[in-house]
Amino acid sequence: MSISLYSIQGKKTSEEVELPNVFKTPLRPDVVKRAVLAEQSWKRQPKGVSPLAGRMVSVENWGPGRGAARVPRIKGTRTHSAQRTAFIPQARGGHKAHPPRAEKRIIEKINKKEHLLALKSAIAYTAHKDYAVQRGHRFEGKIEFPIVVESKAEEIEKTREVMILIDKLGLSLDLMRVSLGKKIRAGKGKGRGRKYKVPVGPLFVVGNENCALVKAGRNIQGTKVVTVNKLTTELLAPGTHPGRLTVWTKDAIDLLKERFG
Repeated sequence: MSISLYSIQGKKTSEEVELPNVFKTPLRPDVVKRAVLAEQSWKRQPKGVSPLAGRMVSVENWGPGRGAARVPRIKGTRTHSAQRTAFIPQARGGHKAHPPRAEKRIIEKINKKEHLLALKSAIAYTAHKDYAVQRGHRFEGKIEFPIVVESKAEEIEKTREVMILIDKLGLSLDLMRVSLGKKIRAGKGKGRGRKYKVPVGPLFVVGNENCALVKAGRNIQGTKVVTVNKLTTELLAPGTHPGRLTVWTKDAIDLLKERFG
C-alpha cells in the first residue's frame, strides 16, 4: 500500500511511500487496552505502612464485670489515660484494619507475543482517520492518513518552525483543542504536583534519536516526539484509546520496515 508524502510546507510531493506490513495488522482494541494497563502498572511505586504502626503500645483487657466495653486499653495508673482504648482499628491512634502493604503485587504481566501484537495494532490504528476523530482529535479533512512527512522535518531546530509545520499540515486545530482543554484537576491531586489535566495532542515519530526535532518539539503542550525504537502502546493509545493523531517521518517508516518486516 502506497501513501502520499508531505513536504515540510504541508503539500503533497510527487513521491509516494510504500507502507510496511505492520499497518495491515488486525485492529485489536481489547489487546491494546490490556497492554496499556500493563505498561501503566510498571510505573507504579510500591507503597505501604509499617507493620508496627498503631501497635507499639502496651494494652490490657479489663475483662467482664467492670461495666465497660471489653476492648484493649492502655496500661497505667488509675488516671484518665488508663481508660483510653488503643491498638484496635476503631481506637484513636490504633492500627488500620487493612492497610496498604509494600509487598502487594502491583505489576500486571502480559505475554511477549501479546504485547507485540498490541504495539503493532496500535501502529495500524494511526492509519485510520475515523479512530483519530473518535479520540477527539481535530484537523482539516483534506489530510491523508497515515500522515508521513519528508525526512527534512527532523532537521527543524526551532519550536516556532514546528508550530508552522503543524499549521501547514492542517493540525493546528488539535493544538487549539489542547490549549482550551487544559483544566484544573478534581481531587487531592492538585496538591500533589499534578494540578492540571492537559489533553493529548499530536505524536511525532522520528527515525533518529539525536535529531533536532526531538528538542524543538518537546516544548509544545500536549505534543511528544519519540523514535521508532522507543514507541510504546501507551504513547499510541493514551488512556487505552487507540488512534492517536500521529505524524511519521520517512526515516521512521523505513525503520518500521526494519523492525517489523
